[in-house]
Amino acid sequence: MSFSVEERKSLAAEWCLRAKGKMDYVIVHVGCLSLKDSMELAQHAVKVGADGIAVVSPSFFKPKTADALRLYLQKVASAAPTLPFYYYHIPTVTGVNCESFSFGPLLHGYWPDTSKCPPDCRDVDMLASDVCKGIKKLIPSFSGVKFTGTDLMDFGLCVKYSQAEQLLLYGIDEQLLTSLVLGANGAVGSLYNYLGRHYNKLLVAFAEGDLDSARACQFNVQDFLAFASQYGFDVALNKQLMSNLSGLNLGPPRLPVIPCPPATVATIAEKCRQIFLQN
Repeated sequence: MSFSVEERKSLAAEWCLRAKGKMDYVIVHVGCLSLKDSMELAQHAVKVGADGIAVVSPSFFKPKTADALRLYLQKVASAAPTLPFYYYHIPTVTGVNCESFSFGPLLHGYWPDTSKCPPDCRDVDMLASDVCKGIKKLIPSFSGVKFTGTDLMDFGLCVKYSQAEQLLLYGIDEQLLTSLVLGANGAVGSLYNYLGRHYNKLLVAFAEGDLDSARACQFNVQDFLAFASQYGFDVALNKQLMSNLSGLNLGPPRLPVIPCPPATVATIAEKCRQIFLQN
């Protein structure tokens, strides 16, 4: 979202080119604050050979109802009607909030008075399952949801209302095992960039009914994130960890995201190696 439209086009084209013969799917995210920009990116995704498109909700002027969001998604999907379409649900970023109750503010010792916020700036109380229910009639190319939220009841309802061929991709890496029990049939997450082999062990153990081993894998991830969270585990730190652990130079984050001190990254990377090289 920090890239310009032209940069995003260039990146999507390169991914589609490099992925040929190596990856099963390239799903291009085309969500923007501007509807026209989203539609332009959707059309471009068709031209470069993407296998699908995904869209987040607008996050500045937010849709106030599930119907409003569905109409927005329909408009974007109409720009690329031949491509499978996915709703990308990430309420902590968009403020289109699926959480039936959030403990985050309480853990930090406060509960914000949102009544003082301008109406268009407040988080919107909207379930992902409300958005997805019946959406196939409105968007024939609708193929699933990427659910990056901790409200497992809402995710369960997404599973209940889904069709057999649709993808239900879970996006909270530290809760992947729980989502599998509810019916997730895929996952998209940042930790998989450097912990993919460990997560594959979890997936195999779950598929084989070895819940003890699957839980052990999930608990290792939770131990790692509990340690990293002490240092403020955010997008910048995660990107720097990807560079450190992969050996690839992924570049710095863009403002207003601020990079983490290299010594802190090294400390967390060492902790990661200690946990996962031993398991």
